[in-house]
Amino acid sequence: MIEAARRAIIRHGIDGVQLSHVAEEAGLTSGAVLYHYPDLSELLVEAQHAGMERFYEQRLRRLADFTDPVEKLVVTIRLGLPTGPLDPDVRLLNELGGAAGRNRVYGVLLTSLYDRQVSMYQAILDTGAALGVFRLSADSLTIARNLVALEDAYGYRITARHPVIGPAEAAELILSYARAATGNDLSH
Repeated sequence: MIEAARRAIIRHGIDGVQLSHVAEEAGLTSGAVLYHYPDLSELLVEAQHAGMERFYEQRLRRLADFTDPVEKLVVTIRLGLPTGPLDPDVRLLNELGGAAGRNRVYGVLLTSLYDRQVSMYQAILDTGAALGVFRLSADSLTIARNLVALEDAYGYRITARHPVIGPAEAAELILSYARAATGNDLSH
């Protein structure tokens, strides 16, 4: 049901999605959807949260495979970008971002995701600095915030089909900033 809601949001927009759209995507009747989710807004919030999981929880799980802060930083940057213009998770986040100013719950979800991503980067940067692998050009919080902002900005460019900024180009642009900010060539 959550996946059907995600598809409906992407197709109709967060402000335009209706119960019938979710039911159609799920191959169910509206009544069947209501049986499981009596409040459509609750389902939409769950669908948004599921889309956000990739950019924090799934990245953390992936990072558990690495001990080297350089590898962690490079992998984190690459995993934070869309796979292409039709990346459903990023399109879902774009919808959420557009509605955040009108819907307090969506604003809180996005703020929470941002804060968690910043803390993820900050932990990598602090570990690298403590180990002497990184020579940070600013405090780790500032660098982490900039890395998340760059992910967001380039992610939007990718989904907007910018003619020269795809996932590989965006990753390299963010890595360029990360190299300057960490004093490390990040060659992994």
